[in-house]
Amino acid sequence: MAAHQSSSSPSYSILCASFNQDSSGFAIATKDSFKIYDSSTGRLCYERAVGAFVIVEMLYSSSLLAIVGAGEQPSLSPRRLCLFNSTTGTSLRELNFLTSILAVRLNKKRLVVVLQEKTFIYDSNSLAILDTIDTIPNPKGLCAFSPSLDGCFLALPASTSKGSVLLYNVMEVHLHCEIDAHRAPLAAMSLSSSGTYVATASEQGTIIRVHHVLDATKSYSFRRGTYPSTIYSLSFGPSSQLPDILVATSSSGSVHAFPLSMAVNQRGKRSTSFLGSILPDSVNDALDPAYHHVLHRAVPAGVRSYVVVRKVEKAAEAPATDVAIGLRATLAVINYNGYFQEYIVDFNGPSDPKWSLEREFNLLAARSGNEQHFQMV
Repeated sequence: MAAHQSSSSPSYSILCASFNQDSSGFAIATKDSFKIYDSSTGRLCYERAVGAFVIVEMLYSSSLLAIVGAGEQPSLSPRRLCLFNSTTGTSLRELNFLTSILAVRLNKKRLVVVLQEKTFIYDSNSLAILDTIDTIPNPKGLCAFSPSLDGCFLALPASTSKGSVLLYNVMEVHLHCEIDAHRAPLAAMSLSSSGTYVATASEQGTIIRVHHVLDATKSYSFRRGTYPSTIYSLSFGPSSQLPDILVATSSSGSVHAFPLSMAVNQRGKRSTSFLGSILPDSVNDALDPAYHHVLHRAVPAGVRSYVVVRKVEKAAEAPATDVAIGLRATLAVINYNGYFQEYIVDFNGPSDPKWSLEREFNLLAARSGNEQHFQMV
């Protein structure tokens, strides 16, 4: 699962946060250490208190971590990627670069390292470099990665003036396509775990669009709101086919949920109408079904946050429309002030869903060697 971009702002207690590829675990880093947690229990699995890190990426639930220091001490250079074994506490390999590392993504076959103007593709096992991609200036290290070996894609911004996405086939090591998704530059993007869909938001943050990767066609548009807001994170549900849900967090402090499975039927109805067939895409975006559910004030406004869909359950199927009835999603939210929250969201058609805060705990209070459990709310 693609991690949110790290932030080294001193106003945040957490410098970076990331979930592993199946969201079964997550990592955070502070100015003093990094920690690994079990997502389902909240148990602190590992802690290493050796200084500040700006990138901590897991490989599923293995002991392999990719870590990058914040540069506050010579041994933790932001230009050095360390492949670290958490079981033995030893460094396996190191890769050094001329400029700071802004993002790292990996699966069992590929390792991706994103710099400001270059992106490197490596074989995960031999660390042989497979390709170097020259990119537009990307100071935030914006990227998205689908870990599936069958549909392993990397998404990178393709323009500094508009919201174009470069999609790269990482397993076959070639450029797949470029998608013009927005008029304004990109602020966030996410690939579904199978690499089938890519979701994007621009710096305006009012419209979120979903494109089908293989044929580069737009599948959905959702209006997040009328007023601009910074989208901090986007994440698809775990389904290998059409994800049932897309979620987002924004600078307003809200968590947004877009049930894709419920939009399929409504989008089909609109596209077959006379009006829907003749209007341009920019107008059609406004006609797309809302199905936009918001939990306001989930985290303090302006505090960076990161949400993933841990699992989705369906109570039943409507045979005529294949629209899920009784969709229940488990969302995990990390805010960079130091708290983890787990929400259960029950969807029943287009009506307002029921949000319930199931569990919450302070990530900064957990200590290595102690059993850390969720606080029931």
